[in-house]
Amino acid sequence: MDAFIEFLTAAFEQLTSLGLAEFIAVLLAIAYIVLAIRESLWCWPSAFFSTAIYTWLFWEVSLLMESVLNAFYMLMAVYGFWHWKSNSDAEHDTKPVVSWPLRAHLWIIALCTLASLMVGYFMANYTPAHFPWLDAATTVFAIVTTWLVAQKVLENWLYWLVINAASIYLYLHKGLMLTSALFLLYIILSVVGYLRWQDTMPLENQRT
Repeated sequence: MDAFIEFLTAAFEQLTSLGLAEFIAVLLAIAYIVLAIRESLWCWPSAFFSTAIYTWLFWEVSLLMESVLNAFYMLMAVYGFWHWKSNSDAEHDTKPVVSWPLRAHLWIIALCTLASLMVGYFMANYTPAHFPWLDAATTVFAIVTTWLVAQKVLENWLYWLVINAASIYLYLHKGLMLTSALFLLYIILSVVGYLRWQDTMPLENQRT
């Protein structure tokens, strides 16, 4: 209970001091995931402005790969908006949800793990980044998972469950309390998103 009170106190102190930028980014990020769950195209503009703020914020606290990741998110927000809109059909306002087979996901996990090790080694030895290995892993997996969101692959929500949990550890150690709370909410919303997308997925797009 004391730890929870300390967490709320630290979050409030951030909000009332230099945490305004983080607070705005958090609000926009919440709007993004709620709109994404509802399969609304407006999730992508929300993502664009939220990640623009986070690109700067993470650079300031030396989470370099997280900063690079959010710069990538900005580009993916543009791509995601275009891809969802251009691949909509007569029955859907946006691109319909699909599900990929387990074999495809095993390949994704294997390749992302290898890339994470390579990036982590570089960051650990040639940059001042903090938590280089974990930072690299969350970044690599999040890049690929963001692409899965743009493709409207159902299983993207399962990837986010793991990525968000690991990210909370990073942000707590950097004192980003509001962002840590946001990612805790993300874990809950990832479950909601998976169930919602599963319900709206056309039968012909389900994996066999």
